[in-house]
Amino acid sequence: MKTKINPIVITLLFLLTVSNAIAQGYSLPKYSTFKLNNGLTVNLMEQHDVPLISIVAVVPAGAIYDGAQSGLASLTATALKHGTANYNRSVIDDELDFIGATINTAAYKEFTRVTADFAAKDQKKVLSIFKEILLNPTFNEEEFEKEKSRLLVRLEQQKESPKNVIGSYFDQQLYGKHVYGNINSGIKTTVEKLTVTDVKKFYEANYTATNSAITIVGDFAAADMKKSITTLLANWKKETQPKPDLANTKIEKPTSAKVLLINKADANETTFYIGSTGISRDNPDFVAIDVVNTLFGGRFTSMLNDELRVNTGLTYGARSSFNSYKNGGSFTISTFTNVKTTEAALDKAVQVLNTLHDKGINEQNLTSAKNYVKGQFPPEYETSGQLASLLSQMFWYKLDRSFIDDFEKNVDSIDLAKANKIIATYFPKDNLQFTIVGRASEIRDIVSKYGTVTEVNISDDPKM
Repeated sequence: MKTKINPIVITLLFLLTVSNAIAQGYSLPKYSTFKLNNGLTVNLMEQHDVPLISIVAVVPAGAIYDGAQSGLASLTATALKHGTANYNRSVIDDELDFIGATINTAAYKEFTRVTADFAAKDQKKVLSIFKEILLNPTFNEEEFEKEKSRLLVRLEQQKESPKNVIGSYFDQQLYGKHVYGNINSGIKTTVEKLTVTDVKKFYEANYTATNSAITIVGDFAAADMKKSITTLLANWKKETQPKPDLANTKIEKPTSAKVLLINKADANETTFYIGSTGISRDNPDFVAIDVVNTLFGGRFTSMLNDELRVNTGLTYGARSSFNSYKNGGSFTISTFTNVKTTEAALDKAVQVLNTLHDKGINEQNLTSAKNYVKGQFPPEYETSGQLASLLSQMFWYKLDRSFIDDFEKNVDSIDLAKANKIIATYFPKDNLQFTIVGRASEIRDIVSKYGTVTEVNISDDPKM
């Protein structure tokens, strides 16, 4: 007779565990790292609370390597699942669906991620499929053409919603010719020209074990998993010559205020980003910057949201963020407003940023932000998937475990003098960049007061 497990009891035990973790301070669970002869880094972390396993592989094959073929990295990542030497697409889908497992692929700015989540009992089958997708894709031409057609439709559909495209426009405006300005999903005029041959060439050039990593977290014995992974991935090819770090070129800080106005003639709202250059992910002040940004625009009860939503009703929400990569990044204020309140919202956002610089923050607000950040910290790293993603990020950005183990201590060490220095050092004030999507006929004159204006139509592709 099977004993029924009360879900309420499980929930209470889970909450108790989380509460204890918060009270006692969080530290990164034990894990092991080894490297195969082909240069692949492997992280293994045993977690036996639930019979699940998560895998995250990161490969230096992101949009920064697209060159003039914008969208190539993204299409290549998607095409990995179109069939392999031993599994066609339908077999992959059927096998995974039958056991309730998932394998997903996606390309980002700097890298491609291949992830898997599955029951521990199915690890042999899923590992075999995972290896095939990563090492032996065949890039079926018929499937590729279908995927390209779907992507072209999505690219057109995205233009109906400014929030889906404004980030790409801002990156191009801020980074210029730097590869961080490359658009992950691509643009119509370049995607139309891509062929399955292009995808195969991109795969051959970029999908190597060298400088890649695979992280496995979950219910397994590390010694056994090490043998399995070594057997499966030891023959993954390594680079024949060092790969250039395309992102390791200087990102020029803006020297004047500029406005990129993207005309959407039927827009009833104005969507905008205000920002400038930011920080690289390994910046030693990353934690302090996160705390200050939480107070400024990183949570619902932030300075930005209070002023633009609560006090003035100019928007339903406003936020700020630092988007960081290996060799640089951006800072943005983002929100939207009714066309009629465009000027008021833009003025208010700039005013709040100026207030941050002119008045700084006080002890009470700093304490509130520190407590908020510490409270949000442990729940971000609870599941096997979250931990696998964390270790992958640590590999990619060359972070050691002190980032996690010393996190709360580093937050607590931020005093008022440090916080206000962070504001002066990292939060932009002059030469701001404005990316604005809206009805140009009504806001063209308004936005000209913020900087030199360049105007484009949302129906046109961004210039690469």
